[in-house]
Amino acid sequence: MKPQQKTLTLWIVVILLMALVAKLATVNKNDIKHIEYPVFVQAVQEKNIEEVTFKGDKTILGKFKPGYENGSRFTLTGSTGDNTFNILRENNIVPRYEEEEKQTFFTSLLLNWGPMILLIVIFYFFLRQIQAGGGKAMSFGKSRARMLNPHEKKITFSDVSGVQEAKEELEEVVDFLKDPKKYTALGGKIPKGVILVGPPGTGKTLLARAVAGEADVPFFSISGSDFVEMFVGVGASRVRDLFEQGKKHAPCIIFIDEIDAVGRHRGQGLGGGHDEREQTLNQLLVEMDGFESNEGVILIAATNRIDVLDPALLRPGRFDRRVMVGAPDVRGRLGILKVHTKKTPLEDDIDLETIAKGTPGFTGADLANLVNEAALNAARNNKKKLSNEDFEQAKDKVLMGPERKSLVISDKEKLMTAYHEAGHTLVGMNLPHTDPIHKVSIMPRGGALGVTQTLPNEDLLSLTNDRAENFIAFLMGGRCAEEIVYGQMTSGASNDIERATGLARSMVCKWGMSEKMGPINYHKSGQSAFTGMGENVDYSEKTAQEIDEEINRIVEKNYRQAINILKSNRDGLDRLAHALMAWETIDFQQVKDVVAGIDIGVPLKPEKKSDASSKDEGPKISKGLDPVLA
Repeated sequence: MKPQQKTLTLWIVVILLMALVAKLATVNKNDIKHIEYPVFVQAVQEKNIEEVTFKGDKTILGKFKPGYENGSRFTLTGSTGDNTFNILRENNIVPRYEEEEKQTFFTSLLLNWGPMILLIVIFYFFLRQIQAGGGKAMSFGKSRARMLNPHEKKITFSDVSGVQEAKEELEEVVDFLKDPKKYTALGGKIPKGVILVGPPGTGKTLLARAVAGEADVPFFSISGSDFVEMFVGVGASRVRDLFEQGKKHAPCIIFIDEIDAVGRHRGQGLGGGHDEREQTLNQLLVEMDGFESNEGVILIAATNRIDVLDPALLRPGRFDRRVMVGAPDVRGRLGILKVHTKKTPLEDDIDLETIAKGTPGFTGADLANLVNEAALNAARNNKKKLSNEDFEQAKDKVLMGPERKSLVISDKEKLMTAYHEAGHTLVGMNLPHTDPIHKVSIMPRGGALGVTQTLPNEDLLSLTNDRAENFIAFLMGGRCAEEIVYGQMTSGASNDIERATGLARSMVCKWGMSEKMGPINYHKSGQSAFTGMGENVDYSEKTAQEIDEEINRIVEKNYRQAINILKSNRDGLDRLAHALMAWETIDFQQVKDVVAGIDIGVPLKPEKKSDASSKDEGPKISKGLDPVLA
């Protein structure tokens, strides 16, 4: 039961006890009047009494006739004597007799001491809440790490694919935990820490959970942000408590997710080196490799910002191993797809290898999302199995966003978008170092009105100078088409210009691809040591001007190259734009046929609706995709 549920249950019990005590301690005095003996005698003689009940020897309960003494019931206590019986007999009143109730010890205790006991219970309850952390007054320094339940469904290395080298590194850690003598006999020591490094979505946390499932040892999981509080010293106390728990359960594994929340470089930003986060980091450094040894406690951490971590945290003796978890290659993507489609019914003609080849750059999270979107698409269409079409539509949705079928676009703007995407396509087809065209569409998706989608033939780990310049020309193809056809510019090329400028800046400042500037890094990196904001600039104003000129030269050069390609293929540009107007989305084979002058026809029109339904149709909805994502 959760703490909140325990608190609620206890409060309910307390309220019920209060209601019970109030019920037992309250005497029902509704319409009951205590009278003296002379009044009783007078009422009997005046015939104003309907019934009389003797309870024991000394108590009389009776009932007046309506309208007498402003009350229907009365009670009389004290010695009654024989005169009472004679008076009742003379007035023809036959009394009833009942034994007087005797209070038990428990009832007497509850009535007399119940309120006091209740106050003591409530006081004890609040005291326990304060001590146990109900008010957080005494529990700041306790670790918030969650120990993995051994009865939960375990994730093993068989559930992880695409990161073979990382698995091998972690399998050795698991083997050490299972059979330490195998290594200690040769003088080997158990590693103090393993840090998993990689971009988001590559499976770092999943790998840690697989280690927990394979090692069969206690596994503590906590986030880096759980250490830091607004009160000084709390984070350091939680680190101490975490490692104390680890020592009690050794050998064990402690997993800290997003360790950069607490492990950032000391001395950066305002506040100096004595703020709460840095004290927490100092305590973590001591616990990992200080005077006291923590044998049997292995620390596994995950981050995608290793560049901001403190060097003392990354040295040998603390994090002994650095495991890179990158985006999977084609074989890794195939393995990940097999893992995520284990319980997914697939059509017989589906080739997962082809899907893996068509998803370069996808991480494990991207592929899991791809399979899920394909399953959702199949369910929407009432299919029993997933087909290639479902995966293709899912890939379009993941890469380009959902279709915006309700967006109303005029034919003029739609044609302008078609020329924009046709410009990208033709430039890409006529340059040797660009990725092959996969699909061209003018159907709105996400924040885009049109898109030219490319897919590389293979996974690329580096970028050449020619490839970078060709890609800039490809990005400028849409703007060039607008200039040639309409003689004016639109805002549709904003994203293309931003990406082209960023790529040219990287060529000049980071990669040394400019002959004029030479192989020198002019990249603005790091933060101000005083403010923790901004970037350091280590070159003069003259150099900055030369950098701007060189960036402008590269972009302008490739812009002119794109203009020349489109002018020499003006007929193909017109045919491609009108084909997009007719089809809205065409694949690469159709693109090649259109550019070559081959008629690809027109798409089949849907069956006409009845007159009644056609009268109610709203404005014509135009479909397409945005040049911004070209």
